[in-house]
Amino acid sequence: MQILAHRGCWGNRVPRNSEKALRQALESGFGFESDVRDYQGRMVISHNIADETSPKAEQIFSWLHDFGDRYTFAVNIKADGLKEILRDYVQKYEIARYFLFDMSVPQMVEFADMGLRFFTRRSEVEPTPVMLDKAAGVWIDGFWSTEWITEAVLAGYLDDGKEVCLVSPDLHGKTDYSIFWDRLRGMDLDMSHMLLCTDHPLEARKFFEEGSN
Repeated sequence: MQILAHRGCWGNRVPRNSEKALRQALESGFGFESDVRDYQGRMVISHNIADETSPKAEQIFSWLHDFGDRYTFAVNIKADGLKEILRDYVQKYEIARYFLFDMSVPQMVEFADMGLRFFTRRSEVEPTPVMLDKAAGVWIDGFWSTEWITEAVLAGYLDDGKEVCLVSPDLHGKTDYSIFWDRLRGMDLDMSHMLLCTDHPLEARKFFEEGSN
C-alpha cells in the first residue's frame, strides 16, 4: 500500500499545499495529493482561489523528476483548460507516477484522448464510475460512511486491472479513521496496486508496515 500525504506533510507552521509541505512529503518517502488550477497564465498549486503566493506547479513536477519518479502525485484538477500544460510537464520531466482526478467529464474525455492518466470516482453519490474502461484507476471516497467499501468492491476493480486510491476518513474529519485502516489491513487484497490518501501519512505508514510483519 502506497501512502499519499494529503496536500503534503504539513503542520508545525508548515501550511498545506505549500512548497515546503510537498517537498517534506517527498523527503519523507511519500507521494502526495495536491490541487492545481490556473493563475495569470500558469498552473499553480492551490485548493482555493489562487493568488501571487500560490506555488508554481512546474516546480513540483521538477522535484518529482529529481526524486526519480518514485512517488505518486495525485493531481486534483480544480479548473478546466490545463490539459496542454499537464501534458507538457509530464513529458518534460518524464513523470509516469501520477494521476489526474476530480475533473469535469468533458475534461476527462479530453485527458483520455491525450493519453493522460486519470482516475475516475466512486462514492455514495457516484455509485457508477464514469469512463471506468479508460481510467487507470478509481478514487474511492466515503463521504458519510466506509461500510460500503468492502473487500469485494475493491477486488473487483483490482481484478479489472485498475489501481485503487482510498480516501481515509480523516479527510472528512472522522477521528476514528483507524477503524477503517484496521478493516482494510485485514482484507485479502494485492496492496501493491492500492493507495491511501491521508492527513496522517507517518501514522499510516507505521500502521500498515506493522500489519505486514
